[in-house]
Amino acid sequence: MRFIRLLLAAVALVIGAQVPAFAQLAEGARAPNFATRAALAGEEQGFSLRAALSKGPVVLYFYPKAFTQGCTLEANAFAEAMPQFKAEGASVIGMSNDDIDTLKRFSREECRDAFPVGVASRRIIEAYKVGRDGSQYTSRTSYVIAQDGRVSMVYSSGDYREHVSRTLAAVRALSN
Repeated sequence: MRFIRLLLAAVALVIGAQVPAFAQLAEGARAPNFATRAALAGEEQGFSLRAALSKGPVVLYFYPKAFTQGCTLEANAFAEAMPQFKAEGASVIGMSNDDIDTLKRFSREECRDAFPVGVASRRIIEAYKVGRDGSQYTSRTSYVIAQDGRVSMVYSSGDYREHVSRTLAAVRALSN
């Protein structure tokens, strides 16, 4: 019996160690302002959250790594939904710790030239509380930032499938 309890405790520790430790920003919090290098349609450009918010709400989604299965499918889904985000006056930017050359390719091939992807520096990752313990990768976390700079929605899940629908619903709620 003692062996089984020890085994269960060891399994729980191993499982717990594989879960990313992070505490994303709370809804209602002021979104940290930032500027970074980004890519759109294969071209490098700058991205400023302040400038983007001057035009409307911003969907800021963090993903772990370009060209991995979940991140590719998530980028494809955001690209397909861009007409709906634009109809609501919102912009979208994906953020990862990938280098700018990788992001240039990813913006063309997987984001389908529909929205920019930016370099998530250590400072940005820490400010948005999306770091994964001991890793260079970010958690899969999506924020909707209202035009006043406040976080109106946050969703964090390793499963990419609901990020688009949840952020689109939150953007629509801002319009009402």
